[in-house]
Amino acid sequence: MSTIIKEFLLPDLGEGLTESEILDWKVSVGDTVELNQIIAEVETAKAVVELPSPYAGVIYELHEEPGTVVAVGTRIISFELLAEKNTTPDQRAAETSLKFDGEPPKRIPTLVGYGTEVEKSGRPQRRPRSVARVSAAQPLTASAVPLASPKAGLEKTRVRSTPPVRKLARDLGVDLGTLTGTGAQGVVTRLDVLAAAKKPDIAAPDVSLAGEAASETRTPIKGVRKHTAAAMVASAFTAPHVTEFLTIDVTAMMELLAQLKKRREFNGYKLTPLTLVAKALCIAVARQPSLNSRWDEENAEIVTMNYVNLGIAAATPRGLLVPNIKNAQTLNLLQLTSAITELTERARGGKTGPNELSAGTISITNIGVFGIDAGTPILNPGEAAILAMGAVRRRPWEHNGEVTLRDVMTLSLSFDHRLVDGEQGSRFLADIGAILSQPGVTLALL
Repeated sequence: MSTIIKEFLLPDLGEGLTESEILDWKVSVGDTVELNQIIAEVETAKAVVELPSPYAGVIYELHEEPGTVVAVGTRIISFELLAEKNTTPDQRAAETSLKFDGEPPKRIPTLVGYGTEVEKSGRPQRRPRSVARVSAAQPLTASAVPLASPKAGLEKTRVRSTPPVRKLARDLGVDLGTLTGTGAQGVVTRLDVLAAAKKPDIAAPDVSLAGEAASETRTPIKGVRKHTAAAMVASAFTAPHVTEFLTIDVTAMMELLAQLKKRREFNGYKLTPLTLVAKALCIAVARQPSLNSRWDEENAEIVTMNYVNLGIAAATPRGLLVPNIKNAQTLNLLQLTSAITELTERARGGKTGPNELSAGTISITNIGVFGIDAGTPILNPGEAAILAMGAVRRRPWEHNGEVTLRDVMTLSLSFDHRLVDGEQGSRFLADIGAILSQPGVTLALL
C-alpha cells in the first residue's frame, strides 16, 4: 500500500465565474476528513458557497490563506490518501499520479456536486515524508504525487507552510528550514517568519500620524461588490433607462395588512407592504408582458417570459444581492410572504445559492425601509424593469373631496426603452398603483 497526495483545484461554482475568495477553512493540516465533508467557505461574485471534500483522507497542505482571491483551476488544498496495490483496472485508469519518466497528465478541475469516489482503505497514518523536487524542465502539473523515491531532482524534507508564507520568507531573506513552526502540526506561520526577520507585521494598517487614526481606509474591491459594480455599469451603459414616478394613497393597503396580520394563517409570518407590492406586480405584469422580457442581442430577438422570477433586492454586509423567487406568479399572499422572508434572510446570512441569483425576470427594490421616498433604480442586467417602493408616510391628501391625513407611498419604475414603450411602462405603473390603492377590489375579482 502506498501513500499519494491529491490536489483539489478551485472548481467553477456556476455560470462561468472565474474566481472566488476563500473566506474560511473549516479544516486544518493533519485533520482527517470524510468524503463530502465541508472543508471551506468561499465567496464568488454572487454568493457564499460551502465546498465539500472531494476525497476521504488527511489534510496534507492548505495552499491558500483566508482572504485570498483565487482563480478557478488553482490548487487550494492537498489531501493525503492511501492507495491499495491490488486496485482494479478501472481504479488504476482513474489515478492521476505523476509519472517522472513520461509526459505528465493534465489537470482536470473537480466540479462541486459532480460526486467523487472514496479513495482510501483503512485509516491514513501520519509519518515523516519526503517530497520529490522536479526540475524546471519537468514542471509539476499533475493532481497526484506518489511519495516514493524520486528519479530526478533533490530529495529534501519539506517545511510545512503555505505559498504566501514561503513568498514572505523569500522576500525577507528568511530560511524556512531554520524555523520551528508554531502552527497546527508544526506549520510555519506568517508570524514565525516575521519573528525570525525581526520585523513588524507588514499587513498592519499604515497610520501616518502616531496616536491618531489613519486618514484613509482601503477596502479591496472583490466578491459580491465587484460583481455588482460591473453589472451596474454594464446595465447603465447598455440598456437605455427610463424612470417614471407615481405617488399613491395606500391607506386601504395598510388597513388590509393590519387585518391580515390578525388572522391565524399569518401567525409567525413577517407580512409587510413588500408582499402586497410583489403580488400587485405579478398581477400587473400579466397584463403588460413586455415588462417581463429580455433583449437577446445574439439572436436579434425579444424574449418574453410567461413566468415571473421575481427578484428582491437585499442589502447584505458583502454588498447588494438580488435573489429571485421562481414562478412568483403562482404564489398566494401567504406563500409570497414566506418566500420573501426566507429569501432575504438567506441573502443577509450569506447563504444564497447560485440558483437563486440566476434567471431573474423582473425585480423590486424596497428603498422605503431606509426612509427614502423615491429614486431611480438601475435595471438588474438582463431584465426589462425594476420597481422601487418608497417609504409609507402619513401626509395631508385629498380623499372624498376633503383634505385629510392618509398613508402615501411613491413608486419608481425604471424600464429598458428598447423593450418597453412609454405607454406600456405607464400603464404597468398605473395598474400597480390602482391595485395597491384598492387591494380589496382587486383580490375580490381574482
